[in-house]
Amino acid sequence: MKYTVRLGVACLGRTTFDVAAARIQWAETKKALAALENVVIVAPDDLVIEPDEARSAADLFARSRVDGLVILSGTFHLGHLALELAKALPATPMMLWGLPELPYDGGKIRLNSVCGVNLNASNLYKSGVRNYHYAIGPSIDEDWVDGVRVLACLKAARVGIAGYRAHGFFNLSVADPAVYRATGAIVDHYELDEIWSAPAPDAEVARRTEQYRSIFDVSGISADQLAKVSALAVRLDYVMETKGLSAMAIRCWPEFAGRYGVSPCAAMSLLQSEGRVLACEGDVEGALSMLAHKALGAETPFLFDFSQVDLEEDFALFWHCGVAPCNLWDGRCVRSLDTYFAGGKGVTADFVLKDGDLSIVRLDSVDGKYRLFIQNARAVPMEKLLKGTYMKARFDRPVADVLDLVVRNGIAHHASVVYGDYLRPLRLAASAAGWEVIE
Repeated sequence: MKYTVRLGVACLGRTTFDVAAARIQWAETKKALAALENVVIVAPDDLVIEPDEARSAADLFARSRVDGLVILSGTFHLGHLALELAKALPATPMMLWGLPELPYDGGKIRLNSVCGVNLNASNLYKSGVRNYHYAIGPSIDEDWVDGVRVLACLKAARVGIAGYRAHGFFNLSVADPAVYRATGAIVDHYELDEIWSAPAPDAEVARRTEQYRSIFDVSGISADQLAKVSALAVRLDYVMETKGLSAMAIRCWPEFAGRYGVSPCAAMSLLQSEGRVLACEGDVEGALSMLAHKALGAETPFLFDFSQVDLEEDFALFWHCGVAPCNLWDGRCVRSLDTYFAGGKGVTADFVLKDGDLSIVRLDSVDGKYRLFIQNARAVPMEKLLKGTYMKARFDRPVADVLDLVVRNGIAHHASVVYGDYLRPLRLAASAAGWEVIE
């Protein structure tokens, strides 16, 4: 399900053009916008023609706390109007929307809408406002709307970090104020003990135990390990729910195996299959990357490592130690729980992920600046040859080029992956936010 956003939409006009036709198109446009999935439209009833009307519309949008601003040039119009709207919503992503010209009536251009877009873009650009996108056509650019969903979701996010980043993973470190400045997300810290001591009622643990037995072959772990995993699933779910967390990044080793008795991989696999956003190894930006995918309606994002590249066969192995959502199983291999990791205390999920088109994203920071690494790939069939969760992926370019892009730009070794193609909305989100795109 896509993240719900509020869009402020104003249709601009000028009485020297065909405002009657523009009003008809405005009414039809509002009906079409109302049908968009999980979008709340905030709009004046009539065209905005005079500067004072633009200020009233701007006040309406500001009070409504819209996530995105759509400035529709119903006809050509005064240059004041877009500037008044932008002034009230300085950091809000904007779309300048032009309508196709209507058939000429008596030799006179009726709308001159595209020229209105040009005027607005020039005024905004020369005023230092660069977070706008433009589109010409009869319908709104839904990829831009989806890009707004990404930014709105991150802005509303509360991300928990349990423990700290994993030992030695300096590249996953973040400065909480920098995260807030770039995305609006608030990062809160929790001790691992707060998870381990959270309530785990016997009935809920029993329910989770039966759930694990129904999904996985659990013959490779002990009854005590299965009980610990089941209880941990209950506890993680409880903490995220009661703390109101959008996502949680967990320091999953070395303390979990040593002090709790099992690593959290299998618990995370199950909860992620139910829609929880859980990031390995204290990776806050990885969690934000997963939230970006989820905002677009992508199902059960998860983090992977570029664990292997085969330059001769031209593929990459997307692997992690056993945390991928169990609903993404390929349907062919045996899904099992295993203890190969952390000296026999791993309790990881083991299976091959299903085939299909993939979207990859990593929100990553360096020198206080944010950038977005994005790629498309395709998961292809492979045998179950390893422990952990993994897939064989081919890019639409040589894998050596992708690896070079990652390594030369110092991109962190985790990225979020989902099934589907979401690159254009992510590009538009990055453009609105002022993030560099690396692809």
